[in-house]
Formats: sequence, structure tokens, C-alpha cells
Amino acid sequence: MSYDKNWAKIDPDSVPDIKVTPPGPKSKEIHNRAEKYMKGYSSQVKLFPVSFESGHGVTLTDSDGNKYIDFSSGIYVTNLGHCHPKVVQYLQKYTAQLMNCHDFSTEIKALFLEKLASMTPGNLNGIQMYCAGCESVEAAMRAARAHTRKYEFFSFYGDFHGKTMSAVSVTQVADITTGPRAVGMHLAPSGHCYHCAFDKKYPECKLFCVDALERQIQMEGTNNVAAILMEPIQGWNGSIVYPDDYLPAIRNLCDRLGILLIVDEVLTCCARTGKMWCVDNYNVVPDIIVLGKGLANGFPATAFAIREEMTEVLEKISASTSYGGNPMAAAAGLASLEVIEEENIVQKSAGLGEFIMKRLKKMKESHKIIGEVRGKGCLLGMELVKDKGTREPFAEAGKRVYQVAFSKGLAWIPANHNLRMSPPLIMEEIIADKALDIIDESITIVEKEFGYI
Repeated sequence: MSYDKNWAKIDPDSVPDIKVTPPGPKSKEIHNRAEKYMKGYSSQVKLFPVSFESGHGVTLTDSDGNKYIDFSSGIYVTNLGHCHPKVVQYLQKYTAQLMNCHDFSTEIKALFLEKLASMTPGNLNGIQMYCAGCESVEAAMRAARAHTRKYEFFSFYGDFHGKTMSAVSVTQVADITTGPRAVGMHLAPSGHCYHCAFDKKYPECKLFCVDALERQIQMEGTNNVAAILMEPIQGWNGSIVYPDDYLPAIRNLCDRLGILLIVDEVLTCCARTGKMWCVDNYNVVPDIIVLGKGLANGFPATAFAIREEMTEVLEKISASTSYGGNPMAAAAGLASLEVIEEENIVQKSAGLGEFIMKRLKKMKESHKIIGEVRGKGCLLGMELVKDKGTREPFAEAGKRVYQVAFSKGLAWIPANHNLRMSPPLIMEEIIADKALDIIDESITIVEKEFGYI
């Protein structure tokens, strides 16, 4: 299927375009109607309850006609831009042809699986498909149990793996609404150097946190540890990037202890971090990898892939789901993987991320409340602090910077004192520069509000 490769190119002077102070009257009216019935919106919506009408490439347009630069990709989802024509064409074809046939095979499903297996790290070619990230995370955990015949899992402070029972049990956000953590689920301090749980300094610490994890496994585990489950870069926690030798050290620990390594790449996969898979940044091949979000560029499709020599365990955990692997999901997934190759998206992500990081580092030097900037590829973050010496989180400032920038035409992602950035990977540098100007200006406004200027 052919399409104009410049389909997303826009006049830099045309964005952002704020016609009505947002959230405008139509946005408020639509949101109020929806909120009457749907409760529990994310902070992203609660802090700025705008209603969107359409998206094209790297822009979003709200119900009042305001056009925003998108620095969120939905929530790390539309890596290839909103409504990429090839993804749309594939979806239109298979939506009209066959929507669901349970877990029976289809030509488009076979094509997608063949393409994905040809691109995954190492020999991770035993695949199952699901709809939500937490479904694939839980299926990966079931596979680990089936292979090892053990039931315990270790994850990390700040990790996010989903909101279903097992997934939330290895997620920091578990609370009274989810009940006690499932039996055998453990959390450990991670290699988050800016807020080290052990008050150490990298690299002098020699990855003390990995040694501490080994001791915790020995003390808390009951010799029934199936796997360590981790995000290679933490998303929900604020785009936390570990030292380059951290993930290899975790891989080595798993090998020494005879346990599996499951890497949750729901958020980091498909070129988001400047490599096809985030683990490629560290030359690590996990035993199981979990994929989602950008895998189908907005259509609900996730998967996990397991080492070839472990595939027999997949027969023990049925891949039968109501919607997983349906023809539409397979079509969107295949189109997305093809576009990544055809349009050199991995290289574009790396280049755009490097450009943005240079600007962020300059901002850090010129603003008193920016404690740290971090990221790989186009998975980026900024942490706001009350004082650079104490590193005390500045949540109030984070919320205000998010709101001010949004009102100026930048759609992005808050996380209390952390501000997260995940632009579509097809964004041109000149558009990204305009987005960064908005962030820079918004921080200055907020610094004045809080008396830092």
C-alpha cells in the first residue's frame, strides 16, 4: 500500500494554534457529560480536562479547534504519529474483512507473527498476543511459573506493570483498593541513582543495589523465585534511566541464581528509546520480553515473546482470549512494524532524542527548579525540585508547569514532580524545538509564581 511519506509534515508556524483559552466551552461540555458516568480519570486529564476531536501526525486538535503539539503520543502509544496512513489502510481493510475469529489462525496474523519473530532480540520467537499490557505481563508470569515450576517474583520500587492482580502486585501503586499483594510478590530498591535508596553515589557504589537485591532474594525468597520482572526504563515513575551497566548486572544475577529475567517493554518497545527494543541499548537478551503500546500504534495489541527453547511451556498457558490476536490487531501491528523499517524510525528516534536532550540539559543549567533531566531516545523526563542540593521533590511546581504548558499548546504527561516527554518519533526537530520553547517559558512563569525569580 502506497502513501505520501511526507504525510505528517506541517508548517512550523501553524502550531500551536490556540483559538480559545483551553479547556474551551465545548471541551468542558463534553468532559462534563463523560465525567458524569466515568470516574477515576488520570492526573493528565484531571489537571487539564480538555476533550480531543482529532489527531494528525504530531498534532492534536481539541473540540474547540485548538491545535496542540503532541509531546505524549497518547501515553507512549502513537510512536508513528496519529493516524499513520499505512496503519489506517491496513485497519480499514481488515475491519471490513474479518474482525474476530477467536484464536484461529488468519493470513494477517501469520504475517504479523513472522515479522515480529524476525525482529525480536535473540531467539525470542515463542509469541502470544493479548490486548492490554497487564494481560501480557500476567501471561509472561504464568509462562515463567510453568517453566520453572516456581511462583515468586521480584520487581522494583517505582515499577509499573499494570492493574490486574498479579501485575499490580509487582507494581508500586498497589494500595487498599487492590488488597494485599499476591503471595510471593516482592519489591526491591532499584538503581535509581538520583534518589538512591542506599545513599550511595554511582559509580563508586559499584552497583551496591544489585548486591542488596541478591541478599533480599536470599532472605525473603523461599528458593521458589521464578523471575525478576522489571522495566528497563521506568515510565510511570518519571522516565528513570539506570546506569548502562545496571541491566547487564541484573542479567548476570539472574544467570548466577538460576532464575528468569522478564523485561517489561510495553512502554519502551518499538523504537521509543532509540533502539528497536530498549534492551538493545544494553546488549541484554531477556528470557521473556513483554511488548505493547507502540506495537500497533494505538490499536489495542500487546504480546510477549519467550526464548525458543522454552516455547513448550506456552502449551500449558492457553493463548485463548476474546480479542487477543484478532485480525485488526494483527493488521495494525504488521503495518507498524513495516513502517518502523521502511521509514528508519529507530534512527529518527535516536536523532530526535539526542536533539531534545541537548535542549533539556541547557534548561537544567538555567532553571533553579530543574533537578535532573534524563532519557534515552524519545523517552525523556525532567524532575522538578525545591532545592538542587536537597533534591526535595516539587510536586506543586510540576503540576503548574504541566498546566501552563498545556494552555500554551503542548499536550504532554505529568507525574507530580516529574514531567514526562514522549513525542511521536516522526516529529521534526523544528517542531520539537517549539515544544521545548513552551516548556522553557512555562518553567520561568512557574518559578516566578513560587518566588524563585
